[in-house]
Amino acid sequence: MNMKKTFLATICLFAGISMYAQQIIDVQPVPQKVTPATQTIKLTGTYQLNGINEANPYASEALKTILSTDKSVKGGMKIYIGERGDKAVSKYKKFIPAQAEGYFLRISPKEIVLAGYDERGTYYAVQTLRQLIKDGQLPVTEIKDWPDICFRGVVEGFYGTPWSHEARLRHLKFYGQNKMNTYIYGPKDDPYHSSPNWRLPYPEQEAKQIKELVQVAKENAVNFVWAIHPGKDIKWNQEDRDNLLSKFNNMYDLGVRSFAVFFDDISGEGTNPDRQAELLNYIDEQFVKMKKDVTPLIMCPTEYNKSWSNVKGGYLTTLGTKLNGSIHIMWTGDRVIADMYEGDTEKGGMKWINNLIQRPAYVWWNFPVSDYVRDHLLMGPVYGNEKHIADMMSGFVTNPMEHAESSLLAIYSVASYAWNPDDYDSMKAWRDAMEAILPSAALELETFATHNSDLGPNGHGYRREESVALKPVAERFLNDYLSKGTYPIEDFLKLLDTFMQMKEAADILMTNTENPALISEMRPWLIQHKLMGELGGEVLALANAYEQGKQDGFLRKYKHIKALQQQMFDVDQTYNQNPYQPGVKTAGLVIKPLIDQTFAKAVEMYNNKYGTALDGNADYIPHTLTSDVNQLKNLPLRQKTNRISVSPANEVIKWQGKGFITIILDKVYPLMTIDIDFGKPEVTAWGILEISTNGQDWEKVDFLQNKNRIHANGEKKPIKAIRFTNTQNKEQEIYMKNFTITIEK
Repeated sequence: MNMKKTFLATICLFAGISMYAQQIIDVQPVPQKVTPATQTIKLTGTYQLNGINEANPYASEALKTILSTDKSVKGGMKIYIGERGDKAVSKYKKFIPAQAEGYFLRISPKEIVLAGYDERGTYYAVQTLRQLIKDGQLPVTEIKDWPDICFRGVVEGFYGTPWSHEARLRHLKFYGQNKMNTYIYGPKDDPYHSSPNWRLPYPEQEAKQIKELVQVAKENAVNFVWAIHPGKDIKWNQEDRDNLLSKFNNMYDLGVRSFAVFFDDISGEGTNPDRQAELLNYIDEQFVKMKKDVTPLIMCPTEYNKSWSNVKGGYLTTLGTKLNGSIHIMWTGDRVIADMYEGDTEKGGMKWINNLIQRPAYVWWNFPVSDYVRDHLLMGPVYGNEKHIADMMSGFVTNPMEHAESSLLAIYSVASYAWNPDDYDSMKAWRDAMEAILPSAALELETFATHNSDLGPNGHGYRREESVALKPVAERFLNDYLSKGTYPIEDFLKLLDTFMQMKEAADILMTNTENPALISEMRPWLIQHKLMGELGGEVLALANAYEQGKQDGFLRKYKHIKALQQQMFDVDQTYNQNPYQPGVKTAGLVIKPLIDQTFAKAVEMYNNKYGTALDGNADYIPHTLTSDVNQLKNLPLRQKTNRISVSPANEVIKWQGKGFITIILDKVYPLMTIDIDFGKPEVTAWGILEISTNGQDWEKVDFLQNKNRIHANGEKKPIKAIRFTNTQNKEQEIYMKNFTITIEK
């Protein structure tokens, strides 16, 4: 090192300047403007608090908690806290960003300033200060910060088991810490949110819990938005108007000051856009504006994505022209599950929808929601939404999984994206989330999440990257092994190490006690993940045994692999037995195909060489589904023992006239029963059920319908295919709740 560099290093050391010092400015979400730190200061433990009684009381209480004191000591470090206009921060007014929820934070050797544009801005300044404290040290810096998107948060709008009260309380605190200001309460399976009981007040216990949630939300700078879903059975009359206002007033008495009305996933009279607009304007004028302290109304339309929108039918344009301008309209994108992009007014994207509804859309982003792939955990990075479209949205909320703790990985990242999209770094946010959620086992959680991010084949066609770093290794290994029967040793070792890490991570996570709720949710997938890692290691050992000509070793590994496959099947048949997509799937995009194909190839080569007939099949679904109904043709088939089922869909299926769905079996089986639930009575008026022994010649099958449930007795007739057809020219709106074929094997 030359003398000049030595001298500079010495100055930096004594001045407290270092590369490390600059890296201390690591805040979630990333602030808009940060002055690089030039030194750190040590917190003294005594503080002179100025403005503490005038500022946002929740920000003041949070500050006292961070400082571990509620006493102001003359001569201590000076701390100024308040909102623009407060006396305590009046001399810093010019530094405060003129943006709602913005704040100015200054940390110097002489003072700390936390000045908000409004009360929420002050609260966020305190949250930033909390993050900056490391081992009693603070960086000397200035931060000017504000959100780019007005409303940021979570909509609990999934189908399935609603979150527990305790989980919601934990989430609300998490949102406040990460500068999310919105929680929309709209679980589809809450009967007092939707039909049949939306008109009724909550029972005493549930009402008490909502009141507590509202208060905790307020303490954490979060709008608790209560949503109602009346469209399934609403009557367009004054009685139901009064019922709805009565329910809203009831919720208002519980402390709710933010409201939403959902018209999603319905059919029939409830979908009328003129009626919807008329009702929503009535609520807006007779309730929202009358109350004075209620935030603007939010609505979710029936046509909430482009693929379901009939522009010529005028639904969206009716809302755009007739709905009061203050009412927000939610939107999921070009499809039910889609990422947001700018687009244009002709083809799609944010410009397309905003042009129709004549206001910035309020984005309902359907990730990491898994109610249509319930055998998966979706724990991968948050990516895909364009960064420069903040001004095209009035809000951005994520719809999570029914697994509340597991959803926090994605929610953390959404908080970062929605605050400052331009500086959003998906991989950094993802890894930071693990440190925040499970710091004692963040590396193991990353190993697990890396291989649990894709959704598998699904009706919405939405997929995510998985096992990204391993993918080129797996492709190279398989290419060589399937074509030549050999493999590069370096790839073999890399795969072996990955499988070992999978086992280790699962064991470490399953015994972790830092976040019991998270581990409990993940446990079925952790068990399967460990078995997958063990299976991968044994398949590689099988391939190695064959290469070395060790027949005894090969057969020993083969028996163990078959045992592991059976164990994984048992886990799949035992855990997470929901009625929609039961079972436990893990590492399905890269790792499982690698294992299955390697195993099949090794067994094939062994059988050819030694004249044996070992079974090289891994589990798979040999049957196929075909349909000309867009919303049905991509639904996966699932098999459990002797039952073949179409994966249910939550949304309304628009089944065009003469449209069909056909399930083709891999061979002819004796048919036991066919059970169908399209969520509608009187299906016989428009549909027929048929079976075929060859897939070409069809025979009509009579069925019985009890309410919405259809049952047909197969009488052990031989079948190769089953078909259901809309025989009418008219479109039918149905729900794919159940379509199950039971065969004799």
